[in-house]
Amino acid sequence: MPPINGAQTPAPVPALYWSKAVTFGKSPPKALRAHTVTVVGERLFVFGGCDARVCFHDLYIFDADTMYWSRPQTRGDLPRNCRAHSATLVGRQLFVFGGGDGPNYFNHLYLLDTGKRYSMLRGARCMRCLFICTCTDTLTWRLAQQKGDVPGPRRAHTTCYFDGYLYLFGGGDGVRALNDVYRLNTRDLNNLEWTQLHPKGEPPIARGYHTATHVGSKLVVFGGSDGHECFSDAHVLDLITCTWCPLSLNEAIPRLSHTSTLVGSYLFVIGGHDGAKYCNDVLLLNLLSMSWERRRVYGRQPSGRGYHTCVLYDSRLFVYGGYDGQSVFDEVWILELSASAYLPQIRGFEIAEVDGLAGDTT
Repeated sequence: MPPINGAQTPAPVPALYWSKAVTFGKSPPKALRAHTVTVVGERLFVFGGCDARVCFHDLYIFDADTMYWSRPQTRGDLPRNCRAHSATLVGRQLFVFGGGDGPNYFNHLYLLDTGKRYSMLRGARCMRCLFICTCTDTLTWRLAQQKGDVPGPRRAHTTCYFDGYLYLFGGGDGVRALNDVYRLNTRDLNNLEWTQLHPKGEPPIARGYHTATHVGSKLVVFGGSDGHECFSDAHVLDLITCTWCPLSLNEAIPRLSHTSTLVGSYLFVIGGHDGAKYCNDVLLLNLLSMSWERRRVYGRQPSGRGYHTCVLYDSRLFVYGGYDGQSVFDEVWILELSASAYLPQIRGFEIAEVDGLAGDTT
């Protein structure tokens, strides 16, 4: 791997390396915060968000292999401008729920068919032929007809997919923070029905701008805020038994508007606000020991920020956008991971191994 600009000392192996990506193509015209990024193969689908003034409903695609931005043609029921929505991939359909624009809060559900067809473009400024894959499909949006216990309008909530269902937790409706749980049956796209769940156990305090990370048959909720307090607690929702269980961590680390990404048996928590300032640290929550760990990170690091996104692709974490209280960012940062240190545990790891550490809530 070539040296990273800004590195002060040689980094050992395994180690974590930050670098700012050099990108090509037509990047988003505005810096973004409170947007979503969803991994679809090698492509990162960037939707919505806002800058310092207005919200958007634009869709961009970033090819994580070629670092190439493109803007696909879209048709159908175009979503409204929104921020702090959720976007979850179910098969080849992107489910976008809720969000808001200014004082408005939504509970619309839009589906985007991410099916693709590629064309090859030859690069002109290279001694060798450079081929870049670009999506030539016109992607179609559809406003879904929702049935059952449709969740109320909200933003700053989370959704995840497990075993045919989309699970929604928390957020805020402009009046209060929420801690309700809903489940959407996604097996029939023409019959999308919500059910409000009433899990056993002690639920988390109502919150938004938290993270909810899918780990096996569990959902790990960390941090967030109710508009008054920045939380440091973590909870597990067992999606099979529908039971909440609080986690006992070794250290209280308050965070909101951060990201939490599963890498092996670790949650990589990047940035966010700690109640006093925006942070740029990388924290690892070891799900086997339920303890926070810190790693030295090499290379040029991004500045502190929240309301950014982070996704895992090909042993790298891609961080895009965000806000530091003054500026909104349009940068792509890459955290290179050591595959030998983190990734091999993905296939064998199951959070059920640590259920006993959380205590019995039944």
